[in-house]
Amino acid sequence: MIPPTLRRDPKPILCYVTDRRALVRARGGNPETALAGVIRRAVAAGVDSIQIREKDLGARALAECVRAAVAAARGTATKILVNGRLDVAIAAQAAGAHFGEASLPLAAVTAWRIASGARMTFGVSCHSLESCLAAEREAADYLLFGPVFATPSKEPFSPPQGLERLARVCSSVRIPVIAIGGVTESNAESCFAAGAAGIAAIRLFQEAPDLSEVVSRLRRLRPSA
Repeated sequence: MIPPTLRRDPKPILCYVTDRRALVRARGGNPETALAGVIRRAVAAGVDSIQIREKDLGARALAECVRAAVAAARGTATKILVNGRLDVAIAAQAAGAHFGEASLPLAAVTAWRIASGARMTFGVSCHSLESCLAAEREAADYLLFGPVFATPSKEPFSPPQGLERLARVCSSVRIPVIAIGGVTESNAESCFAAGAAGIAAIRLFQEAPDLSEVVSRLRRLRPSA
């Protein structure tokens, strides 16, 4: 059940992944206020999805954050997804949830979706071809694959996968593959050349002086058919 904004498309899929603590380190100010401002700008700029990835927040605070994001995106094409918390996604009426390799078993989540009739989008972060193939079998709507390039947020956990592995994954699965990890304006096109349907990033979007201009320039790039 791939929604229109996550199908293979001539336009690149653009996903903003939030990190309010990194935002405050870069810009200062109140983390919740700063994040709310970036989310509003990302929606206005027309990103396809915003993944609320605030793992340190408790369920109540996270739900409040997601509800505010859902309200900001209402009436637009931007989808709000919640990282790792299906319960919060349901409670806050988000468009879906995104899971890590060690999160809830995707097969159980997609079985619940079928049984309940819920129209929600589910994605998975993958770091190997094997995990990508497994996620596709378990009915993921899309994959985040990475880190493709070196990035401070992933350096302690995973070495860069590189464009060659990204290309192999993209040619091996039928669902959209979104490249993540160290993606910038200067290397985004190489991800599309490798077959990625889109890109996801934290700093590229939330630290942009003019987010609308960044999105506009990225929209002019074209994923491979």
